[in-house]
Amino acid sequence: MGLDFTVVPKFMDVILLGALWTIAITIAAATLSFFGGIMFAVIALYAPLPVRLPFRFFAWLFMGTPLLLQLFLIYFGLVQIGIDLPAFVAGVIGLGLHFAVYNSELIQASILAVDKGQTEAARTLGLSRMQALRKVVIPQAVRDVVPPIGNNMIALLKDSALVSVIGVSELTLSAQLAIGRTYRPFEFYVVAAVFYYIINLCMEAGLRRIERRTQASR
Repeated sequence: MGLDFTVVPKFMDVILLGALWTIAITIAAATLSFFGGIMFAVIALYAPLPVRLPFRFFAWLFMGTPLLLQLFLIYFGLVQIGIDLPAFVAGVIGLGLHFAVYNSELIQASILAVDKGQTEAARTLGLSRMQALRKVVIPQAVRDVVPPIGNNMIALLKDSALVSVIGVSELTLSAQLAIGRTYRPFEFYVVAAVFYYIINLCMEAGLRRIERRTQASR
């Protein structure tokens, strides 16, 4: 049998399209996880008890169950109660909420580490509690957790392959489609791995640049 990479160029358009879908779902889910993490952190720390308790259950649910199960529940389960989401949207929501919960834990710890004197100073200047939180505390807290949140974004990129099970034609599913027509699994999985690695390197470079800019703004 041997290896035959000459079959790859014939399906390169399929692989490239899958890579574009992977990038799109990663960017969308990463954005949701970042801003969702900030919102969840504020809810967990400052919301009234009737709001915090359901959130704690929500956080426990997403941290205590596999991401794959969560994708199944969002895509296949919500249909049974009349919510029919496109596969791409379901994938973004599943990935975004899953990592938003983890980002929230990081941001909560960082918010609590901000000197309370800064909040008191902001209140003295006439800012409300929420204004002090939004303009003084949260920017500092987010700046301090850029590296670990960046690590979560890299993990999100890798876990984006799971959305293939709900029919999103991202990189992994595109490779599987090519394999189904050529019966060459090794060749196409190697190509998919190379594309993931390239995307990963670009993402790491972007995150390092963001980290340097946040450190320079101290």
